[in-house]
Amino acid sequence: MDHEFFMKEALKEAEKALLSNEFPVGCVVVSENNVIATGSREGTAGPVPNELDHAEMVVLRKIGALNRNPSAMTLYTTMEPCLMCFGAILIHGIGQVVYAYEDAMGGGTGCTLAKMPALYRDSKISIVSNVLRKESLALFKAFFSAPENTYWQNSLLADYTLSQE
Repeated sequence: MDHEFFMKEALKEAEKALLSNEFPVGCVVVSENNVIATGSREGTAGPVPNELDHAEMVVLRKIGALNRNPSAMTLYTTMEPCLMCFGAILIHGIGQVVYAYEDAMGGGTGCTLAKMPALYRDSKISIVSNVLRKESLALFKAFFSAPENTYWQNSLLADYTLSQE
């Protein structure tokens, strides 16, 4: 699989989110070398953030009705999945996660699966990080630099992101 090609597709979704003043996370799911679902983060532009409609959750809802083998799917996302999303990815049986930028505040892919309950521990998943990290970082820097975007402003993630080169 061409990780950079498909991450560019996820970056397009993140750019759409950013243009709507949403947190710039974009996601695509690939099966048999084809994009089968796309999505971006929703619900961060308003005064009360929606913490359920992460880009990964949006695409997982879309693939639920497809009759495809999830272990043969790869999920590309512009930011490392949080614990909620990573747990849902594991339960869905997705075979691989590829992400661009690490979530210094809430990333879930560093969990030691061997110490988790069987539902998660027995998952067969591979993780690939830092694919087009620089391009994703630029979107997050743009988001956190814009005063109208208040989501996670002044957080550990915002400070970490703005300090990156």
